[in-house]
Amino acid sequence: MKLATRTTKIAASPTLQMAATVKALKAQGIKIFDFAAGEPSQNTPDCVNQAAYNAIQANFTKYTAVTGIDELKEAIIETFQRTHQLNYDKSQILVSCGAKHTLYNFTQAALEAGDEVIVPSPYWVSYPDQIALTEATSVILKTEESSHYAIDPSLLDSLITPKTKAIILNSPCNPTGSMYDRMTLESVAELALRHDLLIVSDEIYEHLVYDGHQHTSIASLGPEIAKRTLVVNGVSKSYSMTGWRIGYAAGPKDLITAMGHIQSQSTSNPTSISQKASVAALQEGQQFIKGMVQELSAQRTLMVNRLNAISGITCPMPRGAFYALPNVSSLIGRRHAQGTITSPSELAHYLLTEAKVACVAGEPFGAPEHIRLSYTPDLSVIDQGMDSLARAIQALQ
Repeated sequence: MKLATRTTKIAASPTLQMAATVKALKAQGIKIFDFAAGEPSQNTPDCVNQAAYNAIQANFTKYTAVTGIDELKEAIIETFQRTHQLNYDKSQILVSCGAKHTLYNFTQAALEAGDEVIVPSPYWVSYPDQIALTEATSVILKTEESSHYAIDPSLLDSLITPKTKAIILNSPCNPTGSMYDRMTLESVAELALRHDLLIVSDEIYEHLVYDGHQHTSIASLGPEIAKRTLVVNGVSKSYSMTGWRIGYAAGPKDLITAMGHIQSQSTSNPTSISQKASVAALQEGQQFIKGMVQELSAQRTLMVNRLNAISGITCPMPRGAFYALPNVSSLIGRRHAQGTITSPSELAHYLLTEAKVACVAGEPFGAPEHIRLSYTPDLSVIDQGMDSLARAIQALQ
């Protein structure tokens, strides 16, 4: 079969591929230390489950408005006002089938062949592929581990050309756990205003921050930058609702309208029941987030300290999200019974095979010297998994 050329420009999501592999191994009865999953281990809050049950009992099971029900839009608007003092109306809100769907709607509505989008590296795996599907080009802005993956404004400025359409920000970041401080965001905002660029601010991990760090939305820096910023968020991470598939965007009315048209011809509305559940999450879930962050903070500390105790691995302490991104470059070239480790991808395969530790290689994230591990499992699983990982690393020659 002759397929569309666009299909040759992308690959399956490596994180979802690893998740499927882990599930298959577990189904065979094999114990796997799963540090690959990009989702919390906590159960969805009871108030959310109850709201979904109530929606089913009330037969709220039909099509809704394509762009989301008013009740959820109002809860999103109130959340933006409470957390960032940002004011939107319902015409500026789009509810979609997860934040990934939100981002896809953006690329389809705003990008076309010849456009360039600046993407700081390391980056979430789907940004470049979604951009490639529009025949636009990702321009990679390299950041350094030594500076906590901070954006260098002068380097950013040097990458802007007449073809530049947008800049993607992700803070807290998947996979680095880094965050952009207010001064950096002000510099990015100034460049966006000067060059008439869109900002896409992926803030899906905004509530998952540690050690007193504060998340700042670039849209909150003033009305001018807010007018050219699309804020992307959702309930998946902060409320442990990954399977409920609700993401949302807030931004310029004309862009939101175009994204809604794309959605109307693709998925139609997000699930009715999940929308009702998301209202409860946004209105009643703040205490749940506090408890989850407290647990994640302890899990983060344990995993990072255990990783740094292994010879050949270094790992900075992430400030947000729930991922560790250890540098494994010192392990490249080491040997085991079946061959030589020549890349993080081969190391990830070795760890899954020999240690039963699931992680994700760094290459698809633009991190060719790293692997990514999620510290969402409980403390005992992390401890046992790090024991197994350490033994496998020590066995390398």
